[in-house]
Amino acid sequence: MTLKICVAQLNLVVGDLPGNSQKIVGAARAAHAAGAQLLLTPELSICGYIAEDLLLRPAFITACDDAVKRLVQQTAALDGLTLVVGHPASAVAPGEPARCSNAASVIRAGQVIGHYAKHRLPNYQVFDERRYFTPGQGACVFEVGGVRVGLLICEDAWFDEPAALARQGGAELLAVINASPYHQGKGAEREAAMAERARACGLPLVYAQLVGAQDEVVFDGASFALDVRGQLVGRAPAFEQNLFYAQASQAQAAIELKASLNLAPSSDAELWHALVLGLRDYVDKNGFKSVALGLSGGMDSALVLALAVDALGAAAVHTVMMPSPYTAGISVEDAREMARRLGVRHDELSIAPAFESLKAALAPLFEGRPEDVTEENIQARLRGVLLMALSNKFGHLVLTCGNKSEYAVGYCTLYGDMCGGFAPIKDVVKTAVYRLARWRNAHDPYATGANPIPERIITRAPSAELREGQTDQDSLPPYEVLDALIARYVEQDASIAELLAEGFAAADVERVTRLIQGSEYKRAQSAIGTRVTRRGFGRDWRYPLTNRFRG
Repeated sequence: MTLKICVAQLNLVVGDLPGNSQKIVGAARAAHAAGAQLLLTPELSICGYIAEDLLLRPAFITACDDAVKRLVQQTAALDGLTLVVGHPASAVAPGEPARCSNAASVIRAGQVIGHYAKHRLPNYQVFDERRYFTPGQGACVFEVGGVRVGLLICEDAWFDEPAALARQGGAELLAVINASPYHQGKGAEREAAMAERARACGLPLVYAQLVGAQDEVVFDGASFALDVRGQLVGRAPAFEQNLFYAQASQAQAAIELKASLNLAPSSDAELWHALVLGLRDYVDKNGFKSVALGLSGGMDSALVLALAVDALGAAAVHTVMMPSPYTAGISVEDAREMARRLGVRHDELSIAPAFESLKAALAPLFEGRPEDVTEENIQARLRGVLLMALSNKFGHLVLTCGNKSEYAVGYCTLYGDMCGGFAPIKDVVKTAVYRLARWRNAHDPYATGANPIPERIITRAPSAELREGQTDQDSLPPYEVLDALIARYVEQDASIAELLAEGFAAADVERVTRLIQGSEYKRAQSAIGTRVTRRGFGRDWRYPLTNRFRG
C-alpha cells in the first residue's frame, strides 16, 4: 500500500474566488497527472487569508459556498484523486452551530465526502478569528489509498484534543492545512510544535502551508512532513509556490512518510525573502506597475531600493534624490552610484528653491523665533509633495523608507518621510537594516546586481540631514540600545520595572518608553509594511492614542 500526497503550496489572493479556484484546479490536474491520490490546499484557500470583515458579509460567504460547488464539478473527472479544500462555510456539519465556520471539505469524484470545521480559533497577534467564526466539533477522518487520514486546520494541531479525536476516529496519518503567518524563527517553531504533536499521538503528519503576502502579513510556505517520531522527513521550498509530494506507505504497524528535503534558508536570507515577497505581492496584487522612492544616500532608502529591485525588477523602480541646503555632496554621489549599480531610473530635484520660498512666506508669522524642528519638517514634507506628484502623474506606488526603530520613537515626519503607500522595512529595526545591507552585498539571490549598496552608505554615521552636522544619535540612544529596548518593550511587553532590573540605564528607559507612547498618533497614520517580527506596528499593535498609563 502506497499513498502519494501532493501539497499545493499556493499564493492566493483574498477575494479572488475565480482566480483562487483556477489555481486549485490547476494544482489538482497536475497532482492527478503525477499520480497523487490526495491533494491538500491551504487553510481558507477558496477565499484567501486574511479575509477580515469580508467574512461578515452574507454575499461573500454565499459566493464562497458557490465556488466550492463549482470546484466539486470541475474536479469530478479526476478519477482517484481526493482534494482537501479550505473555505468559509455557512452550511456546516450536522450538530454544529449554523454559523460561518473556518472549514475544509474533502472532495472526491464529484462529491463532498467529508467536512471539518476548525476547533481552535486564535485571537492573538494578527489573528481575530473569534470575530468571524464559530468553533467546530468532532473529527474528520477519511480513507484514501488504504490510509485513514485525520484532517486538522492550523491552530488545532497546536493542541492535544483535536489530534486525539482524529486518532480515536481511526486516523493513521494527520493532514494539517494552514495559513500560518511568518515571523523570524516561525518555521522552526512550527516544526518543533508539530513534532511534539506527531509524537504525542503516534501518527505521521503532513503540514500544508500557504505562501505569499496579504497586506502586511507574509506566509512563508516551507510545507513539511514528519514521521511518527516527529523527525523531519521532507520540506518544501520557502517563499515560493510549489507542488510538494510525499509518499506514505505501510511499515509494520505504522505509516511511513518519505519526501524531498529542502534546506531552510539562513536567518538573514529568510528575512530578505520575506521582505521581497511582502513588497512584490502588495504591488502586484493591488495592480501597481511601478514604485517610486526618495533615495537620500542614506542606509534605509538604500536597503529599500535593493529590496524593490529584487522584488519588481529595475524597470519598475524610479528613484529621486531631493537635496536640500544641508545634503552632503557624498550623499548625492552615493545615491547616483547605487542607482547606477542597479540600473534604475534616477532623477535629482532640489528642494532648496521651494524651501526658501516657504520660509519667506512664513517669515512674517515666525518673526523673532529661531529655526528649529519646524524648518526640518518643512524639508521632509517638500520631498513628500514631490514624490506624491510623481505618483499622481505616473501611477507609481510611493515607498516610504522608515524602519521600526524610527517608527517606534517617532523619529519621522508626518506627511514628510512617512509619506507613501507601503513601508517595506517598517518592521525591521536599524541594527537589522545594517545587517541585511551587509548580507545583500554578499549575496545576489534574484540576480539583479551584485554588491548594490556603496560601502560608504553602510559605514557613514546615520543622519536625516535636515540641519548642519546632524546625526541620529543627537536625538536617540545608540541603535544597539534602542533596538534592544524595542525588542523587550514593544515585542515582549516588558514593563519599565523589568527593563530597569535588566540593567538598562534609567535615562534611556524613560526617554525611549516616553517616545514610544507619545508617537502613537504618528503610527496610526503610517503606511502599512511587511510584518516580520512577533509584534509589528500593525494588526497586532492596538494601543489608544489618548493614553496616560506609564508602566
